[in-house]
Amino acid sequence: MATFPANLRYTAEHEWVDDSVPTTIGITDTATEALGDIVYLELPTVGTDIEAGAVIGEVESTKSVSELFSPVSGTVVEVNQAAIDDPSVVNADPYGEGWLMKVQVSAEGELLDAAAYEGLAAG
Repeated sequence: MATFPANLRYTAEHEWVDDSVPTTIGITDTATEALGDIVYLELPTVGTDIEAGAVIGEVESTKSVSELFSPVSGTVVEVNQAAIDDPSVVNADPYGEGWLMKVQVSAEGELLDAAAYEGLAAG
């Protein structure tokens, strides 16, 4: 059963962001359920400038390969090496230990609150 933490904001492409500085980005458990077992992550390197809405990496699962879209514009300041080394942590804890990267944000893309994302995710 998917969860939609109220303290996060979401994209229509199933990424989430928090309000910390730098901002943490991850993928939702709705995405992990659809993907199945995640086996590989391709993330931007520290220092990379990213643009909201642009492709910034890939998530490979036993079912498919999906692109990651940036919910914000800014500079990547940290990537979750533990998730790269063991991508199953993203399935196990997508809103906690399975975060993907931290970004020093210069602008936000189109973000949804938890209620709006839950409606979108429910289809």
